[in-house]
Amino acid sequence: MTNEQIILFSLFAAVFAMLLWGRLRYDIVAFSALLIGVVLGVVPTKDAFSGFGHPATLVVALVLVVSAGLVRSGAVFLITRTLVDASRSLGAHIALMGAIGGVFSAFMNNVAALALLMPVDIQTARKAGRAAGLSLMPLSFATILGGMVTLIGTPPNIIIAAIREDSLGAPFAMFDFAPVGGAAAIAGLAFVSLIGWRLIPTRETDAGQSNDISEYIAELTVPEGNKQIGKRVAELSEAADKADVAIIGLVRDGKRRYGQARNTVLEAGDALVLEATPEALDEFRSSLDLAVTDAKREEALHAAGEGVEVIEVVVPEDARIQGKTAQAIGLAWRQRSVLLGVSRRGKRLTKRLRQTPIQTGDILLMLVPRDTGPDVADWLGCLPLADRGLAVTVNKKVWLAIGLFGAAVLTASVGLLYLPIAMGLVVVAYVLTKIIPLAELYDHINWPVVVLLGSMIPLGAALESSGGTELIATALVSLTDGLPAWAVLTVLMIVTMSLSDVLNNTATTIVAAPVGIQMAQSLGVSPDPFLMAVAVAASSAFLTPIGHKNNTLILGPGGYGFGDYWRMGLPLEIIVVAVSIPAILIFWPL
Repeated sequence: MTNEQIILFSLFAAVFAMLLWGRLRYDIVAFSALLIGVVLGVVPTKDAFSGFGHPATLVVALVLVVSAGLVRSGAVFLITRTLVDASRSLGAHIALMGAIGGVFSAFMNNVAALALLMPVDIQTARKAGRAAGLSLMPLSFATILGGMVTLIGTPPNIIIAAIREDSLGAPFAMFDFAPVGGAAAIAGLAFVSLIGWRLIPTRETDAGQSNDISEYIAELTVPEGNKQIGKRVAELSEAADKADVAIIGLVRDGKRRYGQARNTVLEAGDALVLEATPEALDEFRSSLDLAVTDAKREEALHAAGEGVEVIEVVVPEDARIQGKTAQAIGLAWRQRSVLLGVSRRGKRLTKRLRQTPIQTGDILLMLVPRDTGPDVADWLGCLPLADRGLAVTVNKKVWLAIGLFGAAVLTASVGLLYLPIAMGLVVVAYVLTKIIPLAELYDHINWPVVVLLGSMIPLGAALESSGGTELIATALVSLTDGLPAWAVLTVLMIVTMSLSDVLNNTATTIVAAPVGIQMAQSLGVSPDPFLMAVAVAASSAFLTPIGHKNNTLILGPGGYGFGDYWRMGLPLEIIVVAVSIPAILIFWPL
C-alpha cells in the first residue's frame, strides 16, 4: 500500500467516523476532508473544486428547485386532493400514499417527495384519529424505493450514471434503472403496505399530532367566472373536508349572513368565512380557484409584479393596529397588503375580517408584496413569527409547470438533451413564468448536500486514481473467490447496504461504485450489473434514522425511537436483495 493510498484511506475512515459520531454536520466533515486532502497533496489543487461543477452536483440542485416549482404551481395538490381520503383503512391509505410517493420520487428528488407528502399524511392521520407514526415510516420507505426507478429519483443513481460516464464513456439513461429498481420498489411497496406497517411499535402519544400550528379565521372571495358560482355553500363541504377547512359563514355585500348559510347559493363577490391552518387554507383556495380578496385589493397586492408572500405576526399591546381594524388603518391602500386570517386563542369572530377590531395577542396571517414582510410588520407595530415556509400556490400555472417538467423528462429520456441542461431549462422557465419567484430561487437548494457532493467527488476520484478502489476490489474478489457471480453481487450489495445504513448514501455510492467496477474488471465481466447492485444497495437505507434523510425527516413527527426502524427495515432490506439479484442477472447479464 502506497503512502497516497494510506492517506486517502485514513481520510475516508476519518470521514466515516465523524459522520457516525454525528456532532458535526456532514457537509463540514466532507469539505474539511477535501481541504486536508489538498494540503497533504493527495488531491491535486487544480481538481480541488471540480466536484462543484460535476453534473451530479448540478442535477441534485436543479431537481430540488424543479420540485419546489411543482409544489408552488399546485401540481401536487392536483393529485393528492383527488386521491387522499381519511376514511380509508390504514393499509389502504399506506398503499395509496406509498404509490403516490413512489411515483413522485421517481421523477423528483425523493427527499422533496417526502417533504411534499408528509404534511398530507400527518393531516390525514389527524382526521382519521390515528397516530401519524403508523404511516409516516411506510411513506418514507416508499419514497426511498420509488427513487430507485429513474436517474433523477435519488442522488446515488445520478452519481452512478456520472461514474459510468467517467469510467466507461457513457452514462446510464433516464430509465435504465427501471427494470431492477422498479422490481425492488414494487416488492418493497407490497411488503410495506401489507405487512411492514404492522411491525411498527405503537405509542400512546404521537409527536405528529401537534397543536402548535394556529388555526385562523379567514375569508376567501368567490371571483367573477368562478365554477362555484350557482352552487350552495353546503356543496363545498367535501372539498373543505379534504383540505381540513371548516366553513363557518358567508359574507355578501359587506354583511355577514346569519349562521353558516349552508343553503345560500353562491354569487360572484361572496366571501366564505373559514377556520383553517395556513396550509389548509391555501389548499382549499387552490382547489376551488378562490381569491384572497376582492379584485381591486388583489390588483393592488400584485401591482409591483414581484409576487407575494405569507407572513404571520403577533399583535403586542402598543401595536398601531391594536384596537383598530385593517380597513380603518388603510392596510390595503397604504401597504398593498391583505389580512388573510386572524387567530384569537380559539375564539370565532362574528364580523367581516377587515372590519374586526384587532386585540392584543391576536396572531395575524397576512399576504404582502414579496420582500416587504419586515416593513409591513414594523409599520403595524407587530412582531413577526418565525418563518414556517408558508407559500401561496400559483394554481393558474399548474398545467404549465407540469408540461415544462414533462417535456424536460421526455427530451432527457430519449437523449435529445443532456439531463442537467433539460433541468436547467425548466428552472429558467419556472423563474421567467414566475412559478418560482426569483427571490426564492436559491432557497430551495439543499446546500449541505451540494457541499457534500462537491467535496466527496474529488476525494473519490483521488482514491480511484491512486489505485485505492482497485485494492478494495481485489480484497473483495479474494473474499468471494470461487463463489458464483450471483453470490459476488450479493456480497457487494450487502456490504454497500450496510455502509449506507450508517453513512450518507451519497458518500457510500462514491466509494462503492468504483469498487464495483474494479471487481467486474477483475472477474472479466461487464461492470453494469455491479453498478446496478451498488445503486440499489446505496439507496436501501432502512435500518436507522441516519442512513437516509427521509428517515431523519420523520423521526420527530412520527415520534419514533432510534431502534424502531430496523423492525420494518431489516425484512425490507432482505426483500430488496432477494428481488434485485435475479433482476440484475436478467436485465443486466454478466
